[in-house]
Amino acid sequence: MTELIITFRETLEASLIVGIVLAYLSQTNRQFYNKIVFLAVGAASLLSAILAIIFNNFLGGFTGRTEEIFEGLIMIAASIMVSTIVIWMMRQSHSSGQIKKQVDSHLEKSQAFGLFGLVFLSVLREGVEVVLFLGAKSLMSTENFGFALLGMLVAIIIGLLIFKVGVKISLKPFFMFSSIFLILFGAGLFAHGIHELEEAKLVNPVVEHVWDIGRFLSESKGFGLFLKDIFGYNANPSLTEVGSYIFYLNALYLYYLLISKRTSL
Repeated sequence: MTELIITFRETLEASLIVGIVLAYLSQTNRQFYNKIVFLAVGAASLLSAILAIIFNNFLGGFTGRTEEIFEGLIMIAASIMVSTIVIWMMRQSHSSGQIKKQVDSHLEKSQAFGLFGLVFLSVLREGVEVVLFLGAKSLMSTENFGFALLGMLVAIIIGLLIFKVGVKISLKPFFMFSSIFLILFGAGLFAHGIHELEEAKLVNPVVEHVWDIGRFLSESKGFGLFLKDIFGYNANPSLTEVGSYIFYLNALYLYYLLISKRTSL
């Protein structure tokens, strides 16, 4: 289920950007630039697929303590990227006006390469995020690529409906829900990354097990497995893991308050 939400959100963002660009080119009678947009989408998608293959092969190249260190660092890196994405979305989000100005800026200077770069980097960024998030999630639990593909397909269809058929869909509730989801997902990744570093003896757990509720809510089956799969649930976390989870949530909240205060000045 996590895969579906992650790929749906990231693919939808890319679809909206591409859709805005294509719609604007059509409105301004510059459809001859469409091929550049499609070329950029294809190139970014291909590079994302190559990175996914390299990343997956790279994950299987470590064993023992080295594997634990690598997995811990990957999870922490992914959690930090999740937080930056959520904050960026809250601060800016993709406004069609901003994207149209960027398109005009490139085309007024006859910079077809600039238009290619705008679309290419936008799609590639979402692709890299998907690769990193799904890779980090697969370290916590079994990955379901069926959900991942379904999320991509639904997002592409919605993007086409919005910009081809003119269907009006409010995306604000979805982005709000998915932002909350990603924050909790990121906190779980961060805590699980700390757990891996504890296993590698790089981080002191302080107290090995703050509590143990495995007999009531096992992380290996049922609802506990679901929580582990989505939010990194641990039935018997260490004090350091609990502290890191709380630290992540508070740090993200305080940083958001800080940037909100700056923008209001």
